[in-house]
Amino acid sequence: MRVFQIEGDWGFDNLTLTERDEPSCGPGQVIVEMRVASLNSRDLIVPERGYGRATGELPLIPVSDGVGEIIEVGSGVTRVAVGDRVCPTYFQNWTAGAPSPERFASALGGPLDGVMADRICLSAEGVVRVPDYLSDAEAATLPCAALTAWSAVVTHGQTRAGDKLLVQGTGSVALFALAFAKMQGAQVTVISSSDEKLAKVSEMGADATINYHSEEDWARASRSITADRGGYDNIIELGGAKTLPLSLRAVRPGGTLSMIGVLSGLNIEASLGPIVARQVRLQGVTVGHRDGFEAMLRAMAQHEMRPVLGETFKFEQLKEALTHLRAGGHFGKTLIEF
Repeated sequence: MRVFQIEGDWGFDNLTLTERDEPSCGPGQVIVEMRVASLNSRDLIVPERGYGRATGELPLIPVSDGVGEIIEVGSGVTRVAVGDRVCPTYFQNWTAGAPSPERFASALGGPLDGVMADRICLSAEGVVRVPDYLSDAEAATLPCAALTAWSAVVTHGQTRAGDKLLVQGTGSVALFALAFAKMQGAQVTVISSSDEKLAKVSEMGADATINYHSEEDWARASRSITADRGGYDNIIELGGAKTLPLSLRAVRPGGTLSMIGVLSGLNIEASLGPIVARQVRLQGVTVGHRDGFEAMLRAMAQHEMRPVLGETFKFEQLKEALTHLRAGGHFGKTLIEF
């Protein structure tokens, strides 16, 4: 069968289209024939071994997100069946409860082999059935970006009707966060450097928008929006080093900064005083568990929420798809058709 794998040495140039033997199915396992995969920013980092030892060993099949059909089940499997359309979970060993080193060490696409193979063998506990109303392309976008946003907005953020949230940017996690926050009845502000993208998120339901190129001090610009409570209840923090100091000024006393992305850098220079004096919660968010995934799918089905899709590439064009993702400027998830 066809696979893409990083082989020989780390690096984008060592991402190779090759073949492996068909997987075999043991007790408690399933074989999934992949249909569509979708890309995340993480998929640009893994080939360069950007997570160090946590990235895994070579050869490694990359990419965590996708959807396929179960074509074989092993003995003892009861929660899914042949013919079911499923998404693999990002963390294969995290079904519920608190995170742990062992659970965090079970991510697909590094350190475990990912989905860029015609057929993959997984634990039956590491897949979820997807709602019928979603297309293959829509379902493929969900395991990482969507669940990360759900965890930030619902699981940890516990967003309620009338809450005010700020979402940074218009990347895939940001767009899911906007949709989930509106689903909970929240008022959402989106910041971006693109007026065109801000117009799109307004059509998607954003209540307010700020262009951070024309309004560099977006914390000050947002004060009129949150004047009734002294700041945002939750800020979906995707920027990192450059945005965190502004987020600390824009969050309300007792509010939450949901730390997800580090697009502007890892090392921050910010005063710790406001965190303590205003009792701000810094909540790291790393995707989520299977129970959260299934709760998210139930909510999406109830509202028939649809992900935003971007460009589609063929299986053999994985490198071109990654180059497209790296270039930025896109809107919606980048997809790979098998």
